[in-house]
Amino acid sequence: MTQASWDRTLLSRSSAPTTTVTHDTGLLLLRLVVGLSMAGHGTMKLFGWFGGPGLTATGKGFTMAGYPAGDVMAVIASLSETLGGLGLALGLLTPLAGAALTGTFINILDVRGLSAYFPPKGVELEVVLFAAIIALTLTGPGRFSVDHHLPVLRENRPRYSLLALLLGAVVGFVVLLIRD
Repeated sequence: MTQASWDRTLLSRSSAPTTTVTHDTGLLLLRLVVGLSMAGHGTMKLFGWFGGPGLTATGKGFTMAGYPAGDVMAVIASLSETLGGLGLALGLLTPLAGAALTGTFINILDVRGLSAYFPPKGVELEVVLFAAIIALTLTGPGRFSVDHHLPVLRENRPRYSLLALLLGAVVGFVVLLIRD
């Protein structure tokens, strides 16, 4: 075996994915907890489920926070959280789920303010959830997901993940620009 051939062999082995069942199970657990939490939070706003405020009260909250067309913003935010959370939980179109939740969290953090990190007025929980969403978007959903069975999402994941996060961030900041 020549040196060049040996180098190619080592390079191909070192760049191969090395996921294990425990790795994929850990991603599944994280996806389910974070994704279903976000979907539940979205349905609280959207339908008033789980003791949530529903769309009317959520729309008033958006108006009070300085967003134009508070009712429309309530629908957009509720759907972003619900559908993004479900997508994350299922591992379905994970980059798009991450984009929807990224835009949402940029606005959540801006509205909540960054003056305190720890409760009662801090953003500790929001930062942890946002970090988990970014991490899941970048790493991918793992083997136990719908995306695992979609070839286009198995290939080139880093490119799709980064583009989705960029899209979510741009949309999130554009929404902030229209806020009073």
